[in-house]
Amino acid sequence: MQIWPGRPYPLGATFDGSGTNFALFSSVAERVELCLLHADGTEERVDLREVDGFVWHGFLPSVQPGQRYGFRVHGPYDPAQGHRCDPTKLLLDPYAKAVSGQIDGDPSLYSYQFGNPEERNTDDSAGHTMMSVVVNPYFDWGHDRPPQHEYHESVIYEAHVKGLTKLHPAVPEELRGTYAGLAHPAIIEHLSNLGVTAIELMPVHQFVNDPHLQEKGLSNYWGYNTIGFFAPHNAYAAYGHEGQQVQEFKSMVKALHEADIEVILDVVYNHTAEGNHMGPTLSMRGIDNASYYRLVDEDRSHYFDTTGTGNSLLMRSPHVLQLIMDSLRYWVNDMHVDGFRFDLAATLARQFHEVDRLSAFFDIVQQDPAISQVKLIAEPWDLGDGGYQVGGFPPLWSEWNGKYRDSMRDFWRGEPSTLGEFASRLSGSSDLYEHTGRRPIASVNFVIAHDGFTLNDLVSYNEKHNEANGEDNNDGESHNRSWNCGAEGPTDDPGILALRGRQRKNFLATLLLSQGVPMIAHGDELGRTQNGNNNVYCQDDKISWVDWDLDAGNTDLLEFTQRIVALRRKHPVLRRRRFFAGAPEHGGESELKDIAWLKPSGEHMSDEDWSEGLARSVTVFLNGEAIAEPDGRGQEITDDSFLLLFNANPDEVEFTLPPAEYGERWTVLEDTDSNLEQGQGVDAGNTVSLTGRSLVLMTRPPTVQLPSASGIGAVAEQATEAAQATKPARSRRKKAAQA
Repeated sequence: MQIWPGRPYPLGATFDGSGTNFALFSSVAERVELCLLHADGTEERVDLREVDGFVWHGFLPSVQPGQRYGFRVHGPYDPAQGHRCDPTKLLLDPYAKAVSGQIDGDPSLYSYQFGNPEERNTDDSAGHTMMSVVVNPYFDWGHDRPPQHEYHESVIYEAHVKGLTKLHPAVPEELRGTYAGLAHPAIIEHLSNLGVTAIELMPVHQFVNDPHLQEKGLSNYWGYNTIGFFAPHNAYAAYGHEGQQVQEFKSMVKALHEADIEVILDVVYNHTAEGNHMGPTLSMRGIDNASYYRLVDEDRSHYFDTTGTGNSLLMRSPHVLQLIMDSLRYWVNDMHVDGFRFDLAATLARQFHEVDRLSAFFDIVQQDPAISQVKLIAEPWDLGDGGYQVGGFPPLWSEWNGKYRDSMRDFWRGEPSTLGEFASRLSGSSDLYEHTGRRPIASVNFVIAHDGFTLNDLVSYNEKHNEANGEDNNDGESHNRSWNCGAEGPTDDPGILALRGRQRKNFLATLLLSQGVPMIAHGDELGRTQNGNNNVYCQDDKISWVDWDLDAGNTDLLEFTQRIVALRRKHPVLRRRRFFAGAPEHGGESELKDIAWLKPSGEHMSDEDWSEGLARSVTVFLNGEAIAEPDGRGQEITDDSFLLLFNANPDEVEFTLPPAEYGERWTVLEDTDSNLEQGQGVDAGNTVSLTGRSLVLMTRPPTVQLPSASGIGAVAEQATEAAQATKPARSRRKKAAQA
């Protein structure tokens, strides 16, 4: 086979229209073979003889898109020194843009004998492992443009490609569970009607389906076991052609963008699927183990693990940093995604042992002209020492606010001494973020995520029920801050069902009325249940898939969620860009400032009231005339004002509306108990009764109308018109009809 010298950059397989350049980094290799894999099962090996800066490269004019390939790396096998080169293992290209197949758990994947780990296993892994695929980079993006929603205007929807689409009756069966299924009009219509601005996809990088799970009849459903940082997971492709998943993924992004919905990827750059020293040799381990992985200093045959998965990538290695940054740029520039949520992001900050806000990873992200401009969201913890870093990331980043989740769960289930914490989280968590110059958008607020109970199960179970996972219910979190409302699991008791219905609405309304960036977990707006399983990572079945067959209660929940999302998007006082001047952390309670905290009696909260352990009720006044923020044209923003009445007590509480200086008359917008009628007017100083564990949202218009050009109505109308201009005519007609 003809081979030309080629180029050392870019790494991976790059098709230029006539042939393909291959480039692989390895600082320890003595010889690198490019293996071309053919449909008849034969393997053609080509030596890459050109080496520049430890990059082995060559150009093959005969290789076209669709060609499957891998590498065999000859070099030292000395685990005690951190070296694990093994040419008997066919290795996946770390830069592969597409991957074919899946591992099958065969012993040949491992470089040691199962019965005697000290003895080498020289069986060839070809036929049992994954293969890299050359892709055609061309795609007709047309006029695709990223929606670029501002953080404070964003509502994020965490979803699983397969779980969201697998049971949807309007999606053709052959498309369910795929990228094409996610791009189907029925799914996009649901997201648009719900009002979310971004879908955050659980891992879609190529991942490994763990053999030990397959042996139990289970699978790695969540996908937090990445092996290919450039390749869309092949099992989510509706069409089976080699490399087709790349085109299908791009089509999905394009369709979501046309609906004004951003695409955020949940990415796992902290470890790989090769696991610990007993794991398989699939890619980086056999290419240059010590350059890619963090090893124990005292015993380099073992891996330094802060992820709980067996290994951690070596974040002080320039080649690891290059791999991650090249991957991020590829997904932004070539795949048009709009942001990333970084799994166990504290590990990425461990340049040495401790988590370091000034680590090299943050430095290179900060200066990158492409990556620094998209949404960057950290899961701000890992399993290592000092790994819990909520509030500890640099200004460019937003964070999953785990303290928000815990506070809201405790407040609504009636834990004592939670009111002060609840107030801090509701108002944007300035205590966590303001000291580093960040704003409320640094806090990604959530009550439910993929990991743990669904919203329905949070109010239906006290204990986890993970028996289906095959680990005797020992897996998953045992302290869920959940409350079953009086019965464990399904019940016919009307009182318990009514309470659960209120609690579901309480959580969703509180989330969407809090300052910061709200994130809804897929299906929570539909009342999705996992039957008490809080760790469905291995359940690729109806336990984890979204059920679209809604009863009356779940239909009501969906409509309620749609209304609250619409309110949030319409009113800037519910999604401020800056912290309140009168938030509890500032000690401010000056009347008619931007926020006020009132007792159910209508009087201001005192220091003693905040410290009262059994205080579980509060009224929050949001002053729409004191936002003190400019709109997009630099004009002063004014908005309606709101009263939020929260009653987390188990019993009914009577609330007195504040005096007329706050507003002479208030109109009921939402009541999670339906005790009050929507549109009902209540005068200042009058009382309303809130059922135990319920909330009420009231509003009044501004007392002083600003010119229409800067009024909230004009701003909202302009934003709506701009958004609708990018949508298909059918979608515009439907929205107009709904309005």
